[in-house]
Amino acid sequence: MKKDEFSLTSLVSAFGRAYHSQFDTPKIFNDYLAKDLISQKELNDIKENIVQGIHFFNKDIAQKFKEDTDEILKWITQIQLSPTPLARAAFCEQVLLHEVMLGLKQYVILGAGLDTFCFRHPELNNSLEIFEIDYPATQEFKKKMLEIADFKIPSNLHFVSMDFAKKFSYQNLLDERFDNKKTFFSLLGVSYYLTKEEISSLIDHLFAIVPPGSSIVFDYADENLFKEKGVSNRVENMVKMASASGEPMKSCFSYVEIEKMLEKLGLLIYEHLTPANINELYFKNRNDYLSAFETIHYVHAVKN
Repeated sequence: MKKDEFSLTSLVSAFGRAYHSQFDTPKIFNDYLAKDLISQKELNDIKENIVQGIHFFNKDIAQKFKEDTDEILKWITQIQLSPTPLARAAFCEQVLLHEVMLGLKQYVILGAGLDTFCFRHPELNNSLEIFEIDYPATQEFKKKMLEIADFKIPSNLHFVSMDFAKKFSYQNLLDERFDNKKTFFSLLGVSYYLTKEEISSLIDHLFAIVPPGSSIVFDYADENLFKEKGVSNRVENMVKMASASGEPMKSCFSYVEIEKMLEKLGLLIYEHLTPANINELYFKNRNDYLSAFETIHYVHAVKN
């Protein structure tokens, strides 16, 4: 992504969360504010582009629902776009809120995009400092949408502009009142686009000045990423779309590799969810197209 362009990925992710909140039952993750950060024009453009892409995703579905654009939109959103953003957000916030109960005071969101956690939890305004890290253009776009939606930015929300994938700088955080106390990091939807060395270096930098007990939730692709096709070829489609967009997927790990990397960095895996675990936890007994994405795992790791 060019540094003067906001993240289209964050907009599509927000669309998936908004769609789920408005139309899907039961809820995996209810981001009822996501729709407020997407303009009507952007919403219409996203819907149109998704529906027009059906032949890329599945020619049989294109033929089956050729007269029903609402069903095409639902199929692509639930099969391809929503499963991972919804389930990883549900897992991350479950862990985060448990940490808050244990006295957590700082939350750092890497690649925050159009995240709405701060606005969905105003009860934490006086107890949890939230630092959203993203590209300057993405943050300016978000601030503009917050202003249009008449959202007041609370004093505990700090925007930190940074291309953390290339170089992570604690100075940017320290300038926003970050302190070297127990911290929770979320790194969602990022690891696939970095090399293994870049991921290791980033996590190493993240935990350089925070105390033991600090932790991170992140998702990663397993060693089958470039071999697995997935339901309706969705894993293969995900890899192809990333490459076509100019942000190719670069890394995948075995569980042993993840464990060894984290151990070397002084972190222990506290919780690890496989696709089967994720499906059981978040997608069980549904009557729609939603199911856990193949090859994608979630990790909660804690600093020793």
